[in-house]
Amino acid sequence: MNDYPSLNEELYTIRDWLRFSVSRFEASDIFYGHGTDNSYDEAVWLIMSALHLPMETLENFLDARITERERQHLANLIERRISEHTPTAYLVNEAWLQGFKFYVDERVIVPRSFIAELLESGLSPWIEYPEMIENAADICTGSGCLGILLAKSFPNAMIDVIDISPDAIDVANINIHNYGLEEQITALKSDMFTELKGKTYDLIISNPPYVDAPSMAQLPAEYKREPQLALGSGYDGLDHTHTILRQAAKHLNDDGILIVEIGHNREALLEAYPNVQFVWLEVSSGDEFVFLLSKNQLLRL
Repeated sequence: MNDYPSLNEELYTIRDWLRFSVSRFEASDIFYGHGTDNSYDEAVWLIMSALHLPMETLENFLDARITERERQHLANLIERRISEHTPTAYLVNEAWLQGFKFYVDERVIVPRSFIAELLESGLSPWIEYPEMIENAADICTGSGCLGILLAKSFPNAMIDVIDISPDAIDVANINIHNYGLEEQITALKSDMFTELKGKTYDLIISNPPYVDAPSMAQLPAEYKREPQLALGSGYDGLDHTHTILRQAAKHLNDDGILIVEIGHNREALLEAYPNVQFVWLEVSSGDEFVFLLSKNQLLRL
């Protein structure tokens, strides 16, 4: 606020603050990619969430005057977004995935996953009868978002959400509680499969760390605010995927399936497993980011 001593005298309405924040963002070097891809959407999200107003009510409140305390709060968040390169999701402690809102903070990465798109359709046609899925697991769950979407798609399933980070487990439990799913979802601290001895599932999904070493070295500042443990996965970005492919079969029931997201590592994966007939699932950005394998295929590995 020190650089803008007259803000309280000049910016009164949400419309004023929206214009101001877009201008500030446009003049900065911030990077988008944690829920929006442009300055306007970023500004709307930050302002409406900071004021605890539903996003879809923006038009109703554009000319609403805000209080001095709210103006101070907005000015602080806008400056932090620019000067610290802190993602808006952390500033307002929320992220959205397929229309669902999740609590997030800097203990977990901001959720983003193509698997969420696939869960919206209940993984059809690969799973014909959702009610037949009795148990499922989300490996490397982070905030627990995909586990919660699993619960929505497969209401008969008991679900384990697994992460090595105790901080991530704490955040996952916040989201499980917020959705009232404590009886259906259990958060487990485990280095992938190590603590799952004897557990088997009809379905395992995973959006593991998959950023390769060269990309890790060039990440925008916003991504460096996230837990690096949840991003990098060795030189080619496949360390976690190798572990999943080695160990998933013994944790799948007969006819069980595995679904894994791998980012931009399809070429490296095919080079590492030239004889595996991966099934590539179509998502909004193409068919090279998420694969499916059956238990029988994994056993042949």
